Amino acid sequence: MIATIQYNSRKYQIDLTQAIDISIPLKGSKDNVNVWYVGSPKIEPVTFDDDWVGSVEAGACINFNDIYFNPHAHGTHTECVGHITNKVHSVNQYLKQFFFLAELVTIPPEKIDDDFVITKRQIQFALGNKKRDAIVIRTLPNTRQKLTRQYSNTNPPYLAEDATHLLKEKGIKHLLIDLPSVDKEKDDGELLSHHAFWNTSGAIRMDATITELIFVPNNIDDGTYFLNIQIAPFENDASPSKPILYKIIEE
Repeated sequence: MIATIQYNSRKYQIDLTQAIDISIPLKGSKDNVNVWYVGSPKIEPVTFDDDWVGSVEAGACINFNDIYFNPHAHGTHTECVGHITNKVHSVNQYLKQFFFLAELVTIPPEKIDDDFVITKRQIQFALGNKKRDAIVIRTLPNTRQKLTRQYSNTNPPYLAEDATHLLKEKGIKHLLIDLPSVDKEKDDGELLSHHAFWNTSGAIRMDATITELIFVPNNIDDGTYFLNIQIAPFENDASPSKPILYKIIEE
């Protein structure tokens, strides 16, 4: 199914049957991806009075599960500035557009002291003078271990503050990355890249989002795509999400 999208005065064609899902699914198990020192997510049947279990296998007529998880810790999620402000703004209230012109780039973080960091120079090289609404960052090495990695206390790579400032200056409204955070795991609560991206020292970019813990398979080429950010309608600073890429059909 071919769709034509008019975007910023240009028309683009995408094939809606060729969706590229770059989210990590949530599973109720210990091998679910995990960050921020919390336990594993749980998906388990509701029980009533110890004699009814919400499972067809256990004799009920339906499957009726409770799900316990943390959107920041247990999979792909999209967050708004409410993640770091006194008032907990809701991503469901501020993400009102869902299709964006995006650039997928692959970057090997550089070793700086004891950290691996995505630098301003790398961002500038990857984007050049391209005008995009969103950037999707795939880091190297890129293995399927990202789907199950236990990140707590591992000091994962992150974005340098000046690299994030550059993204803001280039007009990037939606930042997607395959890491647990755009910031260093333990930074004494400074959250420099979060603050830089949302411009909390100036006019806050309420409609800008950060999506973390994506996974982009190696067989997907770098380049320009249409991005569809799908979220669950949680009234919370962050929501589990399902970002989808669509290749642009060359005319």
